[in-house]
Amino acid sequence: MKSTILKSGTIVNEGKQFVADILIKNGRIEKIASTISNEFNAEEIDVTGKLILPGCIDDQVHFREPGLTHKGNIQTESRAAVAGGITSYMEQPNTKPAAITIEELEKKYQRASEVSIANYSFNMGATNNNLEELKKVSRRDVAGIKIFMGSSTGNMLVDANETLEGIFQLDHQLITHCEDEGTIRANLEAAKAKYGEDIPISMHPVIRSEEACYLSSSAAVDLAKKHGSRLHIFHISTAKELELFDNSIPLEEKKITAEACIHHLWFSDEQYDEKGTYIKWNPAVKKTSDRDAIFQGVLDNKIDVIATDHAPHTIEEKENKYLTAPSGGPLVQHALMAMLQKVEEGKITIERVVEKMAHAPAVLFRVEERGYIREGYFADLVVVDPNKDYMVSKENVLYSCGWSPFEGVNFSNSVDMTFVNGNLVYKNGLVIDGTTGSRLLFNR
Repeated sequence: MKSTILKSGTIVNEGKQFVADILIKNGRIEKIASTISNEFNAEEIDVTGKLILPGCIDDQVHFREPGLTHKGNIQTESRAAVAGGITSYMEQPNTKPAAITIEELEKKYQRASEVSIANYSFNMGATNNNLEELKKVSRRDVAGIKIFMGSSTGNMLVDANETLEGIFQLDHQLITHCEDEGTIRANLEAAKAKYGEDIPISMHPVIRSEEACYLSSSAAVDLAKKHGSRLHIFHISTAKELELFDNSIPLEEKKITAEACIHHLWFSDEQYDEKGTYIKWNPAVKKTSDRDAIFQGVLDNKIDVIATDHAPHTIEEKENKYLTAPSGGPLVQHALMAMLQKVEEGKITIERVVEKMAHAPAVLFRVEERGYIREGYFADLVVVDPNKDYMVSKENVLYSCGWSPFEGVNFSNSVDMTFVNGNLVYKNGLVIDGTTGSRLLFNR
């Protein structure tokens, strides 16, 4: 591998900003210093005036492979990810077939080793009847075990109490999607009784309500406390759920943690009239007060990680009526830019964005030698131009589905370059193919 020196960039790392050079050698950060002389025949890249951040680690994506590749696949969506400064991702098990056996899980790892330009891990999926298989899942090279405590694809709703008790006793990182299925079904039947088959999209946060979220999240937290589990709750969507989480201890000591997603930090129910089913997610985007409380939860460290829940669907699918339009949307290409826009608006510091999108997922999942700009760590880096704006349009989205909920938004920053394991994989609006990412490893 050729060596590279990034010259005179403003490094944002571990709560600080400083101008320095970075030497990248053999895929790792060899040296960080105020000035690095070129004794290595390295390529020098002047990044004066630009920001150098550790590559983002997205702990929740759905890249749709296998079985749902008309929506996206590991190759296309990982390319979009690096264009957005996401250098590592953890993908979810609700594909077709679902990753609910070691055999199916390893098929996804094999496919990623062939086509993923970003680093990768794949979560194992829990069901009501695969507890014995879950016990075999490696702690070293599998990010976690995903439990859908709410509706999901196929046979992945885990609602048997005996099974949940067994799963929560596993010595692994547990991850939950929390929405109470009984509450959702009752709310849906009430909506059908009122509206028939023409339920308006504005009913989505009423059907998938605060109560549905809190009932399930609180049940998960109770189980985790009972068994001493390591539990991470995905995509918190209500203000009420924040009371379940502790910000009195550092992340390194927490066993129960929480994540917020970009859409719950950006959108609110006031935008359903404009955006329609294009902002239909599970859990639902809810009130402005919920959005603001979740953002405050990020600032207060009740929310530990910011992720995307990237879940592409085709335009044709999303334009169906409420009952048949699928939930989810593509976000990996624009998540970092969206959060940096909030920096521009004075809502959050860039140091905190780096913490929540790079450092914290590395700490929480105990990712080996990534998530920070440190000598000896893998050179997963993103260079941001804070003075070059970026207008999102159908013409520049890289998602296979061909659309973005951010279309028409003009970000005041842009991703200039992305490095994965020292390889330049994105520059000046173009993905540079030819390398693949690595399987993430975990210090457990």
